[in-house]
Amino acid sequence: MSQNRADQLPKLLIVEDDPGLQAQLKWAYEDFQVFVAGDRASALATLRSEVPDVVTLDLGLPPDPDGTSEGFAVLDEIMALKPDTKVIVASGHGARESALGAIAQGAYDFYQKPVDIDSLGLIVRRALQVHRLEEENRRLASRVAKDEKVLGRMITAAPEMLRVARTIERVANTNVSVMLLGASGTGKELLARGLHEASDRSGGEFVAINCAAIPENLLESELFGHEKGAFTGAVKTTPGKIEQAAGGTLFLDEVGDIPLQLQVKLLRFLQERVIERVGSRESIPVDTRIVCATHQNLDAMIAENRFREDLYYRLAEIVVKIPSLAERPGDATLLAKSFLTRFAAEMNPRVRGFASDALAAIDAWSWPGNVRELENRVKRAVIMADEKLVSAADLDLLEPDEQVINALNLKSAREQSDRKVIRHALARSEGNISSTAKMLGISRPTLYDLLKQYDLQA
Repeated sequence: MSQNRADQLPKLLIVEDDPGLQAQLKWAYEDFQVFVAGDRASALATLRSEVPDVVTLDLGLPPDPDGTSEGFAVLDEIMALKPDTKVIVASGHGARESALGAIAQGAYDFYQKPVDIDSLGLIVRRALQVHRLEEENRRLASRVAKDEKVLGRMITAAPEMLRVARTIERVANTNVSVMLLGASGTGKELLARGLHEASDRSGGEFVAINCAAIPENLLESELFGHEKGAFTGAVKTTPGKIEQAAGGTLFLDEVGDIPLQLQVKLLRFLQERVIERVGSRESIPVDTRIVCATHQNLDAMIAENRFREDLYYRLAEIVVKIPSLAERPGDATLLAKSFLTRFAAEMNPRVRGFASDALAAIDAWSWPGNVRELENRVKRAVIMADEKLVSAADLDLLEPDEQVINALNLKSAREQSDRKVIRHALARSEGNISSTAKMLGISRPTLYDLLKQYDLQA
């Protein structure tokens, strides 16, 4: 075989201290570049220099050939150095618990000793396929993150949320005022920032203010600024948030909490695009785009004369309703994995992922606090976790009750259930068709048929 041809082959590292078995395994994989190591030092040196796609690892290595301590030490270091590597551990008779422990520690699979070359070959090739699919997923995700500047910080695979993103993309380069409606924790500020970054105002400032967090007597000064001496403590002239966002975007969060008297002044700004600082009568022209958000029912507030109808129509030229996390099947799992990766790197590098009971609990939970609740639970779980996989107990999530589907008839109930389960499985397998089909207990062709039937995308 030519050197160029060999360099293009996938890489397999065999960690085994038996010379006879080394030779037997080495010549069984003609379609791999095969590297052999007999101890921890040589295994890790090869890992660093060659970066193999797949590793077969005998847990019984010198100086502990009759135990598993050295093998587990090698596995630990592989997971720390190259966590994407697929490691397949050897399990002798009666050592199944060790093999399962290795999988909990990050290994991909295990094989029984004495070795059946054909069976091990199937496991190795399957591991390579998964490795390549995951690598392709990462490449595509990286390309999307690089190419799709619009709302690039938002993680979602739910059609409901993608429609929201498309709406915001369409209005980004207009000057219309946008109102974001959604429950607390659904990501209103994230979407507002995404709108700003996607607009031709992205070179200006994005300024956010929570109207509910500022006392009424200070809110006018915060928004419009004040002149020196306008009130006790006003020791210098200070521009307000509207001026600070000139040429950019001002995000008014919880706009429903603005008092009626101040609503009149905000309405004048929206109509005439001029402001007056507190303590001044000078009109200052300001070019600031307004994006606002609230979780309150503004229609009810208008009916009760607590919010001006004319202001509402000025603020709500475009209304975007943001679905709750419970209305975005599959997104809780995607977001949880993203949060875990970030928090583990910052606070607990030992944590590698979620246990199966944690993923089931995440899927089943209703998330009344939406994305904010999910982020807080994952952050706390990563900090408190004793094991490498975060459990449902770490997340402090109750066992999911049996879900009741409300539907008009059995057919629609089944379709609703099938669609939800498939989307959860796709999210948990990160779009891998083979893994999704296996998780669902169906064949790939059947899964493709269901994806087509329910208009779902992997």
